Amino acid sequence: MDFTQSFRIRYPIIMAPMFLVSNEAMVKAAMDNEIAGTFPTLNFRKEGELKTVLENLNAYKAQLNGKQGNYGVNLIVQKTNPLYVKHLEECVNAKVPFYITSLGNPREVINAAHSYGAKVLCDVTNLHHAAKAAKEGCDGFIAVATGAGGHAGPYPMHILVPALQREFPDKCIIAAGGIATGQQIASALILGAKGVSIGTRFIASNEATVSNEYKQAIVDYGMEDIVLTERLSGTPSNIINTPAAKKIGYKQNWIERILNNNSRTRKYFKMLVQLRGMKKLENAIKPGSYKQLWEAGQSVEMVHEISSIDDIIHRLVAELQAEIKTVSTWKI
Repeated sequence: MDFTQSFRIRYPIIMAPMFLVSNEAMVKAAMDNEIAGTFPTLNFRKEGELKTVLENLNAYKAQLNGKQGNYGVNLIVQKTNPLYVKHLEECVNAKVPFYITSLGNPREVINAAHSYGAKVLCDVTNLHHAAKAAKEGCDGFIAVATGAGGHAGPYPMHILVPALQREFPDKCIIAAGGIATGQQIASALILGAKGVSIGTRFIASNEATVSNEYKQAIVDYGMEDIVLTERLSGTPSNIINTPAAKKIGYKQNWIERILNNNSRTRKYFKMLVQLRGMKKLENAIKPGSYKQLWEAGQSVEMVHEISSIDDIIHRLVAELQAEIKTVSTWKI
């Protein structure tokens, strides 16, 4: 699959869906710059919000005047997502161009999307989960490597991407985790990825509506300040190691582990943990919040300023083009 052609974008970059960060303005800016902008549907939980955003994005996409920009949505397909069924229906009605699925069986999304020609990429962190998604007929994978912001995988990009390419040569592989420069994009493409998904770099953007403290933290903190915690969603998630992060801790206690592993209590316990974690994160991103509980990936190491999405993408593309030119001169 030719990723850029199939997904109707010019550059092989997805602005990753970021919980409580991605917004309509960011997605429009991505489309303006001819990449794919995405957002979690859970960012729009009030009645009518998602429907309105999808209508706005479809109208905006129709007026791009020849530009090759596109958008997609991220759906949490676990049963613990109470809005999953409703959000999928609204996305299908709006004929969303493509989907990224996370944390569950993507079968319903794949069938619904393929009914009108949309594409589906599934978040995977290992070959086992990739095999399940491939069996359901997904179009490709978001290869979530170690160092990704939010839910991260255990394997580095330089292992996960080639392994997926070897096992699933017919699938489109998008590298995610630890990518914030054109050089890193080039590295992913050399490995065999068809494109990349970048999140953390776009948190430090003018268009992001999170607090200035959060944006500045992306600039000020480094790769050694990123830690995995199980306390926000029950699934290991990368956050900045602020005092608030240290306070909530990184591992579930023994009672939580029992509830999480018991077949009778697992669903409801995970739902409780996720709702509680969402509330904590929502409070933390608000301007003036003292809690400082922020999701981010190890690529904070590569972020040195807050700037517009236009400038970020222009720099990424220029750096990528420079790297491709350099590689073309190699003599081996």
